[in-house]
Amino acid sequence: MTLPQRLFQPLPIVLVALLLCAAWAAIAQLEGGERGIAPIDSSSSYEVSGVEVDVAAKTADAARFGGWREAQRRGWRMLWGRMNGQPANNAPRLSDSQLDSIVAGIVVESEQIGPTRYIATLGVLFDRARAGQLLGVRGEVMRSPPMLVIPVMVSGGGPISFEVRNEWQRAWARFRPGGSPIDYVRPQGSGSDPLLLNIGQAGRRGRLWWRVLLDGFGAADIIVPEVYLERRWPGGPVIGRFVARHGPDNRVIESFTLRVEKSELLPRMLDEGVRRIDEAYTRALRFGILMPDPSLVIEEPAEPEEDISNESIADEVVPTTAIAYAVQIETPDPGALTSAENGLRSVPGVTDVSTTSLALGGVSVMRVMYEGDVAALSIALQARGWRVEDVGGSLRLRRGGGSTATVPPAQPGPPPAQ
Repeated sequence: MTLPQRLFQPLPIVLVALLLCAAWAAIAQLEGGERGIAPIDSSSSYEVSGVEVDVAAKTADAARFGGWREAQRRGWRMLWGRMNGQPANNAPRLSDSQLDSIVAGIVVESEQIGPTRYIATLGVLFDRARAGQLLGVRGEVMRSPPMLVIPVMVSGGGPISFEVRNEWQRAWARFRPGGSPIDYVRPQGSGSDPLLLNIGQAGRRGRLWWRVLLDGFGAADIIVPEVYLERRWPGGPVIGRFVARHGPDNRVIESFTLRVEKSELLPRMLDEGVRRIDEAYTRALRFGILMPDPSLVIEEPAEPEEDISNESIADEVVPTTAIAYAVQIETPDPGALTSAENGLRSVPGVTDVSTTSLALGGVSVMRVMYEGDVAALSIALQARGWRVEDVGGSLRLRRGGGSTATVPPAQPGPPPAQ
C-alpha cells in the first residue's frame, strides 16, 4: 500500500512564511524581546570627560581617592573655561568641600590600580543647579530647537539605523548632552521606531512624511550623524569616517576620520566621534548654520480677510519681512557688549538684536533682524561708523578708524506715578 502523493507535495508558501515568522519571534525572545536602547538622561548635570590623572600614595585606596580629588579640581576648571569661553586657568579656586557639594558623580572611563599608584581617565558629573550658581555665565543662553537624531552606521557595505541594535546607536544612547547647547531628541529604537526611522527615511527628501514624524517626536528639525567603518582584518585596526548631516536634504556640516588599532577599542572611538560631532553641531549653531528648515513647519490655514474698499488699500502700508543675519563683533568687556547692542538697534531697518553666543574678551555672535538684504545692511552699518567684513556668510564688525558708532539719546519717558 502506497501513501498518497499529496503528502509529498511541497509545503504551501503561506505555511513556510508562518514558520519563518515563528522562528523570528523565538529569536527575538532570546535576545530580550526589544530592540531599543534607552538613552542616558543627563538633563540635570554637566559632564566633563577625558580627565587624565596620575597619583601616587602610600596605599592603593589613598591613591584612588587622591585621583578622584584631582579629577574634581581639573574638571571644574575645564567646565568653567568651556562655559565662559576663557582659559581654564582663569577659573576661580574652590576648596575640596565646595567641590564635593557640586559634584554629582565620577565616571570611570579607564583605570589602572597599583599598590601605590592610580592612573585613570575619568569623567566628572556636576549638579546643574548647584554648579550653575558658581559658573558665572551671563547673557542669553544659546539653545537650539529640538533636533531628531537618526544615527546611521555603514559597516561591511550595509547601512543600518534603528533596524537592529548597533554600536553607533549605543554610543549615542550613552552620550550625555547635559552641557551641550543642542537639544537632542534621541529615540530608543523600540516599538514602531525601526519602521519609521529606518535607513530609507534618513535619505528621504519629501517634506510631508517628515512633518508627520517630527510632530510625533516633538522635534523641529533632523540631524543624521553617519559613521563608515572599515576593518582591516578581524580584531585589527578599525578606521571610522564620521559625517555630521543636517536637515531632510542631508547637508554636510563637517566630516573627519578616526582610527583605533584594535577592534576592542571601537566603543571608545565611537564615543569620541559622538563628542566631536556634537562640537561640529555646536559651532554650526553659533554661526547661524544650524537653523530649522522652513519647509518642515506646518503652516496654519490663513483666515479669510474682510472685504475692504480701495481707499483703505491705498492708505495701507505693507510691512517688509525682516531677515535674520549673523553678526560677529569683538566684546572685550560687558560695556562693549551693551554699546554694540545699542549701536545695532539704532541702525534704520533693524527690528531686533539678540546675543546668540557670548564671549567676553573674545568675539561674540549676534542675531540681527533687518528689513532688507545683506548688502543694504552692510551699507547701513558703514554709515554708522562700523567697518564691515564678510566672513563665511556672516558679517564681522570692527570700530571704524577715528569714528565711533553713534547711539541716539534715549527719549525721556513719562514722569513716575505718585
